[in-house]
Amino acid sequence: MLEDLLEGTRSPVEVLQDNVPFGVSEVIVAVVVLVIGWYLSNVVVRLTGRTVARRIERPSVTRTVLRGVRISVLVVAFAVAAGVLGVGDTEILLSVTVISAVIAVVLAPLVSSFVTGIFVLADRPYEIGDMIEIIDEGHTGFVEDITIRYTKIFTLENTFIVIPNSEIYNRDVINYSAEDERTRISVEFEVTYESDLEAARRHAERAARSVDMVIGGGPDIRIGSARYAAAPVCTIDSYADNGVVLTLAFWVQHPYKQRIARSEVQSAVRSRFADLDIEFAYPHRHHVFDNTTGVARVTVGDGDDGDSPAPGHEHRNAHDADREGEAIRADSDVESGDS
Repeated sequence: MLEDLLEGTRSPVEVLQDNVPFGVSEVIVAVVVLVIGWYLSNVVVRLTGRTVARRIERPSVTRTVLRGVRISVLVVAFAVAAGVLGVGDTEILLSVTVISAVIAVVLAPLVSSFVTGIFVLADRPYEIGDMIEIIDEGHTGFVEDITIRYTKIFTLENTFIVIPNSEIYNRDVINYSAEDERTRISVEFEVTYESDLEAARRHAERAARSVDMVIGGGPDIRIGSARYAAAPVCTIDSYADNGVVLTLAFWVQHPYKQRIARSEVQSAVRSRFADLDIEFAYPHRHHVFDNTTGVARVTVGDGDDGDSPAPGHEHRNAHDADREGEAIRADSDVESGDS
């Protein structure tokens, strides 16, 4: 075998066929062809990757095109390997027909995801690297990959979620990175009617500006045809039963910091109000007992009375009142027994 190769009179395939039992040589050659095809697919993807990425300028579509190039090279290698094994064009066509029928009947959901994936790539509701939120599921994270079949999301909880395109295409998706990553957050709180509203609004805005993650000012932020002030703004929302509802709106630079920014702003507002003559409104409950009957009457205040108990006092007062009522009823029972 080595001598025939050195003489150069016969090809490696012919020498292999003469020295290896029938059937085994064809399998070996077919495997070699598939290995070479796999290697060539990687080389072709590596050579064309930059050109395709520069022309398309969309990571999701670029990855899909390169996957198609890889699959095309592998299909050609598979066809050559099938020819080496003696599989003719008729057999290949018949195999493709049977496989297509199986896919149409058994793999219908996969085909649906495939078709929907094309729509996702064409409509561009989100792109790789965008931060999105799936409203009905409550998942928020960054798009890691978009394929023909599924979308992979890297959540803020450091987990991966793989959602078929046929499902995510029919859901409500918020894209925080579509145009501008700056995100507006609104926080509501109530102050008592006795509080100075202008001072409450002014100090709430200052409290928000004191948080590092909050945009403190600058040019107006434009969303469509509307313009919003970049600095925090506190407005009167409504007049409730227990107090005045104020809404504090502010902007953060990065959408993934919404939870932290909301918590920091609310803490800053509470700390600032604690040093001022501004009180948060909350429901008040008063227990009033009739000493002659021992029956309690419960009234709920609106929080406007300056003598109303602080939070937590209502529980102590209610407990003391219950004990007083029991004592009154016990005295009444004793008097009834004596009589």
